[in-house]
Amino acid sequence: MANLNINQIKKLREETGAPIVRVKEVLEKFGEKKALEILKKEGFEKAEKREGRATSQGKVFSYVHHTQKIVSVVELLCETDFVARNKLFENLGKDLAMQVASMGEKDLEKQEFIKDPSKKISDLIKEVIAKTGENIRLGRVIRVELGK
Repeated sequence: MANLNINQIKKLREETGAPIVRVKEVLEKFGEKKALEILKKEGFEKAEKREGRATSQGKVFSYVHHTQKIVSVVELLCETDFVARNKLFENLGKDLAMQVASMGEKDLEKQEFIKDPSKKISDLIKEVIAKTGENIRLGRVIRVELGK
């Protein structure tokens, strides 16, 4: 695979969080589709190694359904306030709060993601762990529905 272009490398880097040198190496050897698969797998393996790290920072995210009858609150924890302010972390928190409002809090990490049913919530969290290099975990999750 000698026909690499910067857009392919950039795309895979953004999707996986892998170092540019590693992206280029895998892309040259396997092509774009297989490279994405390999880099995601490597990222998930790195995420698993971070599971034991302390998560004393984070944010609380909320979502109010347009009917104003359902609200959800999600506590998302990470290792540093630097990551807590990161756009990837912010987007994950907002998506999780919307997920809880839509699908409930039961077995949240095992649920299919409402925006992309090919992914589980646990996969979304692992993707952000791989991209940020920090442990991220769910804290408290609350859903309130009017009349229930």
